[in-house]
Amino acid sequence: MNRTVFYLLITLFISCKSEKQKSISLEEDIAYLASDSLQGRETGTEYELKAAMYIKKRMEGIGLAPKGNAGTYFQTFTFKPKTDPHTEIEFVNGDSTITGTNVIGYVDNQADKTVIIGAHYDHLGLGGEGSLYAEGDAVHNGADDNASGVGILLQLAERLKDSLKGSNYLFLAFSGEEMGLLGSNYFTKNPTIDLPKASYMLNMDMVGRLRDDNTLSISGVGTSPIWNQVLNSNNSDFKLVLSESGMGPSDHTSFYLQDIPALHFFTGQHSDYHKPSDDSEKLNYDGMRMIEEYITHIISELDDDAKLAFRTTKNESEDVPRFKVALGVMPDYLFDGKGMRIDGVTEGRPAAAAGLQKGDVVIQLGDSLVTDMMSYMRALSVFEEGNTTEVTVDRNGEKISAEIKF
Repeated sequence: MNRTVFYLLITLFISCKSEKQKSISLEEDIAYLASDSLQGRETGTEYELKAAMYIKKRMEGIGLAPKGNAGTYFQTFTFKPKTDPHTEIEFVNGDSTITGTNVIGYVDNQADKTVIIGAHYDHLGLGGEGSLYAEGDAVHNGADDNASGVGILLQLAERLKDSLKGSNYLFLAFSGEEMGLLGSNYFTKNPTIDLPKASYMLNMDMVGRLRDDNTLSISGVGTSPIWNQVLNSNNSDFKLVLSESGMGPSDHTSFYLQDIPALHFFTGQHSDYHKPSDDSEKLNYDGMRMIEEYITHIISELDDDAKLAFRTTKNESEDVPRFKVALGVMPDYLFDGKGMRIDGVTEGRPAAAAGLQKGDVVIQLGDSLVTDMMSYMRALSVFEEGNTTEVTVDRNGEKISAEIKF
């Protein structure tokens, strides 16, 4: 080998090594995942597969080991879509309608327990079922839901790869969440690790819109006796809204049902939810970095602890009353005052017709006082289409009453 060729090879080696080690920012990850080029990342489409390939390459570049099927980063599952919403999804082999793809990376520290960190990366594509956009097909980029969670997951992977050694770390980007927690459901029934060794699971879903008052919702706090102490002792930045139940409309539920302590981090609903306007430029990146830092502190405190004890929680969804009418508002699920705060009003619905506004706090509906979300839903459940009643709201300290017609 002549000297020129030798130096050329050395230069290429150093260049490739430098490129592999180049850090990719949270903004860059989310900008790609929430770009129009991925057409909303609908489960089973070529665009979701493009997103899966991006996440796989990021995991590979970070240095995570593949932990999908057959030595790859991918775990695929095939299923028939539900025709009856009350039936369980049917996973099938062979010919099927849709194939989803989980993306899985692993840090093996030869520990006797594993921490699972997850976020779903699928979204609604051009809309369809689940969309709150009524003006036809449009790309639903899902920047907050849930490119934000995947972005934090990848940043956590970079942090944890060569630092904490007391646990193994499994990083899961789920497919099929929007269709019914399908990817996480499939993984827990077909795990690529020894699932009984899982210490706990952390789920980030819609963590990109931290508000000015730094309110952070964490669900699943009752799934282990230690959570309250750990979450509060490591908190210096957030106004925490803690919920006990391990059941909820996101992927942590699949792990809770396998007796694994599980938390869901969430920064709240907003008017862009499940609409084409959920775009990357609307996210609070400093807020996401704060959440990443907070989660890192939590993981660090638990790194040397034994596998967390599991505790069952009350299924709060069983207490939710059924109702035949809707007010046409988006509740503020992070509001912890008295009443039900309105975070958005839908045009053409009863609340808009009555003149209710974003920021109003519903304190009475009909004969029922409204003190929280549950009492609001109970109050709403007594009405039927065509009924008329009175609603009272607190608007900047002034009590205002209006007639509501359902």
